[in-house]
Amino acid sequence: MSPLELEVSDMFDSTTPLLEMQDISMHFGATKALDGVDFVCKAGEVHAVLGENGAGKSTLMKLIAGVIQPTQGRLRVDGKEASLNSPKTALKHGLVCMFQELSLVPDLTVRENLLLGAPGAGLGWLKGRGLDTAQSVLDRIDGADIKMSQRVADLTLPQRQQVEIAKAIMKKPRLLILDEATSALSASVVEKVFDLVREERDAGTAVLFISHRFHEIEALADRISVFRNGQCVATFAKGAHDYGEIIDMMVGQKIEELFPEKSPHRNEAEVVLDVRNFSWEGQVRDVSVTVRQGEIVGLGGLDGQGQGAFLMGLFGLLRKADGTTAISGQPGEIKSPKAAKHQDVALAYIPEDRKTEGLILDQSIEENLELAALGRSDLNAGDAGLYAGTLDQLALKHGGLHLPVSSLSGGNQQKVVLAKWLALKPRCLLLADPTRGIDVKTKTEIYAILRQLADQGTAILLLSTDYEELIQLCDETHVFFNGEIVASLSGDDLTPQNIIAATLNVSSEGRVNGATEGQVAHA
Repeated sequence: MSPLELEVSDMFDSTTPLLEMQDISMHFGATKALDGVDFVCKAGEVHAVLGENGAGKSTLMKLIAGVIQPTQGRLRVDGKEASLNSPKTALKHGLVCMFQELSLVPDLTVRENLLLGAPGAGLGWLKGRGLDTAQSVLDRIDGADIKMSQRVADLTLPQRQQVEIAKAIMKKPRLLILDEATSALSASVVEKVFDLVREERDAGTAVLFISHRFHEIEALADRISVFRNGQCVATFAKGAHDYGEIIDMMVGQKIEELFPEKSPHRNEAEVVLDVRNFSWEGQVRDVSVTVRQGEIVGLGGLDGQGQGAFLMGLFGLLRKADGTTAISGQPGEIKSPKAAKHQDVALAYIPEDRKTEGLILDQSIEENLELAALGRSDLNAGDAGLYAGTLDQLALKHGGLHLPVSSLSGGNQQKVVLAKWLALKPRCLLLADPTRGIDVKTKTEIYAILRQLADQGTAILLLSTDYEELIQLCDETHVFFNGEIVASLSGDDLTPQNIIAATLNVSSEGRVNGATEGQVAHA
C-alpha cells in the first residue's frame, strides 16, 4: 500500500460526519480539477487542507460553498444526500466560506458589506443582534478601530481581512471554511483569530482551514488532508507526519530541496544600495543598510515594526522621509516611484499585496506587464519582446496574454508582478513578503529565480515574515523592532533562535528590552 494513500481508518467511527464527499470529480473541459476525491469533515474539529496551487483545494471549497457543482460524485450533510446547487443552499446547511479572494464591495461601508448575504437580514436585524455579533468579533480580533460607517476602500488589507472574518462568523456557521484567512494579519492578531476559531470548534463547529504557513497548521489543526493533482493523497491526525514528509506528499520534493544553495559571499563586491540614517515620522528611526551586488539581504521582525515602511520609503512612496541613499556610489534623492525606477537608479518594488498594489485585476496580463515600463524613455512598454525572456524564466502558466490577470492562480499572478519589473533589469530589487499566500512549489520556483538574479549581480532586499526564507535565502538579515534595526545576523549567527530573540528585542541574558507582554506572547 502506497504511503500516500488515505489513512482513514479512524475517520469513519460511530459519529455521523457533518460533511461527507464520495468519488467527487470536477472537470473544466479537459482539465480535471478534482479526480475521484473522498473527503470527510467532522463537527468540532479543525481540518487543515494542504496542497500547492492547482492541487484542487479551492475547487473543493467552491463545491462545498455551492459556487460550482461537481461533474460526478455524491455529497452528504449530516448523513443525508445533499445538492449544494447555490451559495444560498449551502448557507441554509450552515456551510460558510471565507475565500482567499476577498468578497467585500469597496465602495460600500463595513455595515453594508456585513449586511450582504446575511441570512434573513434586514436593516433592523443588522442594527440589533447581527451588528452586535459583528462588532464583538471585530473587538476580539483587534478590529475595534474599524468603524461600521467606514468605506471598505479606505481600510487596510489586514482590516479588510478582519471584516471578512467577522462577516463569516456572524452567519453562525456549522462548517466554516477559512481560505488563507490570516495571510495579511500580524502575529498578535492571528493568535486572537485562532482563539476565536478554537472557541467555534469547541462549540461544535467544523472548520476547514487552508494555509501555506506550516506553523499555523501546527498551532491550529486537529487533522490534515493533503491534495496533489486533484486528488486527496493523504488524511491523518496532526503529528502523524513531520514537516518534511508533508512537503514530500504535496510536491514530491524533500524539504532540503526547497531552497537553492547559497553562493559564496562576496565582501568585495560593488555596493549597489547604500542607505544611511533613514527615518520617517517616528515609524522608522535612523536605519542604515548596505546591499552589495549579488547579495540577498533580509528584513525581519514582527509586523508593523518599520521594515515595510522602510522599503516603501526607499522606493519614494513616503513623503518627508529623511536620510541619504546612494546607488552604485552615486548619491541620489528618490522622492517618487518615477525617480526610483529611472534607468540611472533602476530600483524595482514588489509590494506586499499583489492584488491591490501590484496588479490591476480587470486588465489583461499583457497590460499589467506594461505598467512598470510606462514613463521610461529608454523603453517601449508595448514591445512584447521586452517581456518574452522574463516570462520564459518565470515559467508563467497562462492561456494567453490577452486574458485578464485575475484568471491566473495566486502564484502566477505574483509571477506577473515580478515579470513586469524584472524586464526592466533593475540594479536592486525590493521585495515585500513575495511568497505570501503562494503554494510550496511556486515558492521554490521564486526562490530559485531570486538566487539566479543574485548570481547575475542583482542586489536584493527581501522583507519576509518566514524565518526559513530569512535563514535559507539571505546572506545577512536585519531584524527590526520599534522602527529600528536591533540585530544584524549572518553566517552561523543566522539561526531561528537568534531571529526570534531579536524579533522580541530580547538580550542574550533573556531580558526583554521594550517588548510588551502582548508582543512576547503572540510572536
